[in-house]
Amino acid sequence: MAGSRQWPIVIVGAGAFGLSTALHLIQDGYTNITVFDRGDEVPSPYSAANDLNKIMRPEYEDPFYTNLAIEAMAAWKTPLFAPYFHRTGFLHCVSGKAEQRAKDTLQRFRKAAESHPILSKFVVPLSSRSDIQEQAWQLDGDLPGWHGYFNRFDGYTHSADALRGIYRVLQGCGVRFFLGESVGTVNSIVYEQSPNGKRTKGVTTKDGKIHAAELVIIATGAKAASLVPEVGTTVEAKSWSVAHIQLTDEETSALRGIPIIYARDLGFYFEPDPKTNLLKLCPMGGGYINTNKETGISLPPEPMNASVGFLPKEDEAKLRELLRHTLPALADRPFVKKSLCWFADTVGSHFIIDYVPNSSKSVIILSGDSGHGFKMFPIVGSWVLALLGPQKAQSNEQWKWKSSKVKAGSGWGDVVSWRVGTTTEYKDIRRFKAESKL
Repeated sequence: MAGSRQWPIVIVGAGAFGLSTALHLIQDGYTNITVFDRGDEVPSPYSAANDLNKIMRPEYEDPFYTNLAIEAMAAWKTPLFAPYFHRTGFLHCVSGKAEQRAKDTLQRFRKAAESHPILSKFVVPLSSRSDIQEQAWQLDGDLPGWHGYFNRFDGYTHSADALRGIYRVLQGCGVRFFLGESVGTVNSIVYEQSPNGKRTKGVTTKDGKIHAAELVIIATGAKAASLVPEVGTTVEAKSWSVAHIQLTDEETSALRGIPIIYARDLGFYFEPDPKTNLLKLCPMGGGYINTNKETGISLPPEPMNASVGFLPKEDEAKLRELLRHTLPALADRPFVKKSLCWFADTVGSHFIIDYVPNSSKSVIILSGDSGHGFKMFPIVGSWVLALLGPQKAQSNEQWKWKSSKVKAGSGWGDVVSWRVGTTTEYKDIRRFKAESKL
């Protein structure tokens, strides 16, 4: 881009990675930015971050991600992002019936926290029911065999509100938005030949228009392969279940300030949302993929409502058990707002932040959030600025573009240690939809 801050930049996707990129570009002096999203509003219903909340915990088995998350945590505490961060703590355990893989993973996370110079003072070991209740007095279940640790450094972010807030900021800074099925759906990247090979000259939208750009940034999460087919099976659309319980005002108030309750073999839930009185829960598992037999690529099912309104039986059983262990009074409550949340998964859960090969460094792909990307929302855009620097190259080996050598539909996410369970094809769970109601 020859360093020009006036040349047009197109960002496809108004989720966490797309909005963060727009924010950092604006703050760095870029003035001609347009964002496209097929959703009618921000937060877009197609974004994995269109959600009540996400876990903000820095402890990782990989010290690189631990330090990166600590950097993001500092950004969450700045005035722009602070309204959306809640430091309630993270109660991280396994139940007495947990398989060894879950126990081992818990111990690695605990070791990462206890050995870190910043995190160690916030960590409290938990070896009994009374230990746990000292950190979360509301838990009046038996907590059979539960043990682990509590990290006071951690908390959660209100993801939908954060997207909405940054969207308003960007509007005020002059970023243009094209939202909606017709004007916001990008059908293709347009290329032209240059002396150095092909390079982009913009994108086409569903309404037939061509929007000129010197740089196109693809931040479409689980649908990355639909616009950048070269990514192949390197990025796999994967989903986990999400469910909620509708509480009363009194019940919400009673659970105010409760930490994130996380049983690595069962699932987790958050402090209830005071605006809606919704208690969000997620089961643990290997996740679901939607592999196309012809292409071998997993993309989210269409239409969008295909993923809404049902909860696989196995997942419901885990959440019921989680509640019986911790909040038995809620264990038989109906689940509402059930859905599958689709995200972009990669081998090793590493992000992809790099130029698309053979695009003359005119197309960037941001993908591979792998279920842990939203905590990085405030700093993602800084990684894009680094790509636009003098070297114009990704220096982090983990985030570089990788050739698509993964066997299609293999459920390779099973090898990631922190996912306990087996990956299942979406077609094998759809039959349960008719048996459940909103």
